[in-house]
Amino acid sequence: MKQSMRARRMARHHRRLSQLPKLNLVSLMDIFTILVFFLLVNSSEVEVLSRDKNIELPASVADQQPDESLLLVVGDEQILVNGRPVASVADVLAQLDEEIPGLSEELALRAERARPLTEAEAQIGRPITIMGDKGIPYKLLKKVMATCAASDYRDIALAVDQIASEAEG
Repeated sequence: MKQSMRARRMARHHRRLSQLPKLNLVSLMDIFTILVFFLLVNSSEVEVLSRDKNIELPASVADQQPDESLLLVVGDEQILVNGRPVASVADVLAQLDEEIPGLSEELALRAERARPLTEAEAQIGRPITIMGDKGIPYKLLKKVMATCAASDYRDIALAVDQIASEAEG
């Protein structure tokens, strides 16, 4: 039986609709796999310490990355423990005593809240990272470190900017 023009046109149109273009998922999966690997590889290069714009760290060729610990920031005007101001730099430099009272109280409070140390950890002391500008006076750094040691925070690390060593470059 012969089809009319309209029936042939409708059949042709119906065939076109049933042959919609298909999405090639293999290529898409390859792209996402490469993206995931790229993000995994580069995520290990993230800086551990948060940076303060006002502090310029000293340069060093240290290879060891800092562990996560209590962060003590010595700024131009204030001393901060995990972002909380504990003492004024001017007051600390003016006092004759080697121990900083506000810092000592804050460290004692933090030690009280933390878990008890094991015997091996008690020999070393609690860990703390000191981030200070490269231009701070040695007298101030000495007082900060003495206060930390007196408060049982003897595992002291100084934050620095890592530069390439002569052997690498």
